[in-house]
Amino acid sequence: MRITVHLDTFDRVCPCGYAILELHKQSHRWTCENQFGLILPKEGTLAATSSGTLLCGQTDRARVCLLEGLDTFADTGPFEGETGLAMWYGNQGIQPAAGHWHVELAQDCDEQWHSLSSPSESE
Repeated sequence: MRITVHLDTFDRVCPCGYAILELHKQSHRWTCENQFGLILPKEGTLAATSSGTLLCGQTDRARVCLLEGLDTFADTGPFEGETGLAMWYGNQGIQPAAGHWHVELAQDCDEQWHSLSSPSESE
């Protein structure tokens, strides 16, 4: 299942900032499809926490953002329209900035997961 999540409303970081991410449940990875005002790596890994899903960096597993209440490790869900609190760690040090996440699209996906560094099959 591939999930498109929209992050926004990080007033302390950037009032108009947002990021559109794709989360892939099977591989426990994420990619940043688009962003403004937030600095994210192009891709990373997902980690389960007691309060939700943690977006981590690709190599150093540094905390990027906690999506509270979003369980990407459950057998079912998430579902389109779900929303919750996002805690942005980005460049904020110990004190994260609060924002929101919103599931825009959740779809089954039979194709293999491709990282941004691999060549596109359409080329």
